Amino acid sequence: METDKDRKGASEEELASYFPQDHTGEHIAEALQDALTSWKLNLTALVAITTDNRAKVVKAVQLNSWMRMQCFGHRLHLAIGHGMDDARITRAISLFKKVVSTFSYSWRKRRELAEVQMQLGLPSHQLITETTTRWGSRLLMIERVLEHERALSKVLSADMKTRPLVLTWQNIEVLEAVQKALKPLQDFTDALSGEEYGTLSCVRPVLHLFNTSLLAPGEEDGELCKSIKTSIVNYLNNRYADPSTSDFLDIASFVDPQFRAKYIQSEKTDSLKHKVVLEAESLLSYQSRCLSELPGPAVPESVDRREAAVAHTAKKKRSLASFFQQSTTTSTTFTQREAIENEFSSYLLSVCLESDADPLKWWKEHEVAYPALSCLAKKYLCVPATSSPSERIFSCSGNIVTCLRASLKPPTVDRLVFLAQNL
Repeated sequence: METDKDRKGASEEELASYFPQDHTGEHIAEALQDALTSWKLNLTALVAITTDNRAKVVKAVQLNSWMRMQCFGHRLHLAIGHGMDDARITRAISLFKKVVSTFSYSWRKRRELAEVQMQLGLPSHQLITETTTRWGSRLLMIERVLEHERALSKVLSADMKTRPLVLTWQNIEVLEAVQKALKPLQDFTDALSGEEYGTLSCVRPVLHLFNTSLLAPGEEDGELCKSIKTSIVNYLNNRYADPSTSDFLDIASFVDPQFRAKYIQSEKTDSLKHKVVLEAESLLSYQSRCLSELPGPAVPESVDRREAAVAHTAKKKRSLASFFQQSTTTSTTFTQREAIENEFSSYLLSVCLESDADPLKWWKEHEVAYPALSCLAKKYLCVPATSSPSERIFSCSGNIVTCLRASLKPPTVDRLVFLAQNL
């Protein structure tokens, strides 16, 4: 069973490799297979690959016939963009960007803003610029502008050229609705992008939480806020409605001792049990085949003869009570499928794990009690919910290979990335 130490050691193998070919789906598919081969990983044992929605990457996964999981962070970003597809929000965001640009490119305006902030008793914070690929940066920009709205209005209204940029109550009302709808989602992207713990098992509970509480329209919500929440939830539900993806998320949530069947629909419990039992049985059969194919240690023939002779001479006589014990003993052996079903029932009745505990450590400690389900946990809990770990490596490579260091050789870049990620 994999633990935190094991995962840390495994992460040291992650490197950004040199890729001189054209980035076509065929070349990416071939490069992925070469990477698995170089790491001496069994292609048939591949569980799933987590990617974003780039067409070439999706095509590469399809060409390799691999199970593909959608990056939850990317899906959430697209869902929020879909929910904010409103003319009122577009106008207000455009005005906010102009306000931020005005202060970003004028040192006089920044000086005046600092003076007004001091007069009004506001913290001396700088404005935040939105990054289009990160929805959280838009929320931070909105929060910072709303925080210093009085100071911004005072500075902008003092100059005739910037007076049209003064925020109106309509713009403020629109962006307050956006802030109210998106604020509860701010922490989920970071939590699901972790590398030191399993994350895929949390996707189903997070979707349930979105539908039932965080993004459920409330009585105090305005019309625009309700529209944003409903649009985001519907987008995510449609994207995760695929049967194969839905089943994958259900099993991943089930093998997490923090959740088990808590967030799985009651009508799907029987079908889930059937799938879990069949898959656990298949995994055990696969493991037994692999173990049988391993070469055993060679034993000299002379040793076998000596052991057989000793066993023959040292044969123990049976006692009279052993005959009665044999005749009254009943068979209590189970078939493999019955044993897995008993594991399933016992696992559901066990005490749930605390929210801050590590599921992989729990399975390490209970591997003897649940041998079949522990194999299933190894399979599903190793899949990340987002592609953020690989994206971080790409960002690290970009920070190393700059315009001033464009002559670095690929092996040197590999070593520098390895050191940056593991020191």
